[in-house]
Amino acid sequence: MAAPILRIDHISIAVHDRQKAEYFFRSILGAIPGTASIDPFMKYSWEILSLGDLSRVEILCPTSEGSFLDGFLEKREGVHHMTLQTSDIEETKTLLRHHNIPYFGDNEYGDVLWKEIFIHPRHAFGVLIQIAEFHPADWLSDQAKIPGSRPWEVKQTDEGVQVELAHPGGGKMTLNLTPEEARRLAQELMGR
Repeated sequence: MAAPILRIDHISIAVHDRQKAEYFFRSILGAIPGTASIDPFMKYSWEILSLGDLSRVEILCPTSEGSFLDGFLEKREGVHHMTLQTSDIEETKTLLRHHNIPYFGDNEYGDVLWKEIFIHPRHAFGVLIQIAEFHPADWLSDQAKIPGSRPWEVKQTDEGVQVELAHPGGGKMTLNLTPEEARRLAQELMGR
């Protein structure tokens, strides 16, 4: 029995200063902002940023004293956890129980927009792992998605053709083709 893990969705980084982190990722590295929110109960903010076609990072920052991030940030800023996307959280929990791997934080948010569990670092080789069931496109900026309902978009460029394909993990993948490559692709698609 294998876990229904689809992919790594994002890496979460805990920081002291959200504005500095946003400047670094957005202004210097070119990340596109996605969904962001503040959790008043756990006293922190989070923001998803898209890098390139398919990579994402999440910035976590305390909003006041007593944040759940305080202990972590006393030691260092840096990678807080890794989030894996699952197609079925219940199946994942069954698998973990079958292998005697404890998990915690069994939560559901936003009318089941997000279901999650966590595996403690002592059970995952020093890494806090969040496993979540969700639809990735719900958390991305429109800039990081293909507009409309088609799973592709084609644009003419000076060098040939640019094809953007929707990725099942949310976001899009860009493929640049020369005119000859575009002709060969069209022929293969038509079965010739």
